[in-house]
Amino acid sequence: MTIAANIIVVLVALLHIYFLVLEMFLWDKSVGRKAFGLTLEQAQSTKVLAANQGLYNGFLAAGLIWGLSMGSAGMHIKVFFLCCVIIAGIYGAATVSKKIFFVQALPAAIGMALMWLA
Repeated sequence: MTIAANIIVVLVALLHIYFLVLEMFLWDKSVGRKAFGLTLEQAQSTKVLAANQGLYNGFLAAGLIWGLSMGSAGMHIKVFFLCCVIIAGIYGAATVSKKIFFVQALPAAIGMALMWLA
């Protein structure tokens, strides 16, 4: 179970690196606008906010990678950052789109469950 849990944690970290790239660098490009359903005008007017959001996603990824790098001693760090991801995903699902729950919160919750089963 530990290997499966760590694989999921890696995937969650990679997702958040992808979110960082989308929000910080591709927000007003066609791929970013398509991912978030934005017009060019909407993307341009929210670009700075999105970049800030992307930075936070990068911090989540960094925390998960930090926890992974510590081996079994990093479990509490992984738990903390997975909790952050789950809470952010639930909030995003409640305020923006239900899809966020499935893309962000659910993978983190699966990782958390696998860690506790290990």
